[in-house]
Amino acid sequence: MIAQNIFLGLVGPWQIAIIVLCILLLFGGKKIPELMRGLGSGIKEFKDASKEDEKLEDKTGENS
Repeated sequence: MIAQNIFLGLVGPWQIAIIVLCILLLFGGKKIPELMRGLGSGIKEFKDASKEDEKLEDKTGENS
């Protein structure tokens, strides 16, 4: 709990703005949507795989 308060206290709106500006300068405006699209598809694949794993666990639990 204390560690969470310390971390959240260290990152303020100005720090977030500086981080976003650095990312924009590093990757450029055209590359960021591609990165976000890739991140979104990766998250979707992870969710699908976890749902598939849960279905397999349910099937093996019913057969036991």
